[in-house]
Amino acid sequence: MRYGQIVIGPAGSGKSTYCSNVVKYCQESKRTVHVVNLDPAAENFTYDPVVDIRDLVQVEDVMEDEELKLGPNGGLIFCLEYLIQNLDWLEQQLGQYDDDYILFDCPGQIELYTHIPLMKRLVDRLQQWNFRLCSVFLLDSQFVVSTSKYVAGVMTALSSMVSLELAHVNLLTKMDLLDKKSRKEVDEKYLTPDPTILLSDLSETTSKRYNKLNSAIVTLISDYSLVQFLPLNMAEEDALSDVMLYIDNTIQYGEDLDVKIPKLEADEDS
Repeated sequence: MRYGQIVIGPAGSGKSTYCSNVVKYCQESKRTVHVVNLDPAAENFTYDPVVDIRDLVQVEDVMEDEELKLGPNGGLIFCLEYLIQNLDWLEQQLGQYDDDYILFDCPGQIELYTHIPLMKRLVDRLQQWNFRLCSVFLLDSQFVVSTSKYVAGVMTALSSMVSLELAHVNLLTKMDLLDKKSRKEVDEKYLTPDPTILLSDLSETTSKRYNKLNSAIVTLISDYSLVQFLPLNMAEEDALSDVMLYIDNTIQYGEDLDVKIPKLEADEDS
């Protein structure tokens, strides 16, 4: 069994930084984790990807093709389509990493997770290759500065969860970059949201004709608890370990690993 995280979220939400921090954390914990870059437009990494989609196709080459005449978004979607058409390349690249834990660092074009089925097809194939997966949706906490933006983030996360059909974890990133007042507001209002307050805030900032829609959205969020966010504050010592523990439990990481007997104990038995 192999394990993996599909790291998704809007551009600028901190996906690559998250992957880099997880790699450092796991290295300190004597745990092996690899990162696969699936963003053909990526330029700089703070980690060394073991597989890089840019070795297969690059968005710059696609955009420069005079026949295709694609812009940045169209070029990126073309690259993902090309990857899906050449999944044997990815399977070969991943073949040497058995019984490992892999982070798939994905592009920031949110349409790839909401209504274009490319990532869903990739997820299905990874599961066929014996991967037990969890989608990790990142949202910049600095974006959640108002209830309307929070609700927009929640609906995007929900759409991604429904589209990918995976165990799903949502993270509010960059909590350490918020000032004390904003951090307290996020903690109190959006980590465990009160539906009454959410509805009141929405009603104050939107036209009355949207009252029924606002009520329906808030009811969906609160009654079914479909979307909840974990805070990721890298200034806190245990922040990443708590997140990893939650994700590991979600994908049941380690349940089928062999029990390792300490060398001293093994020597005494012999």
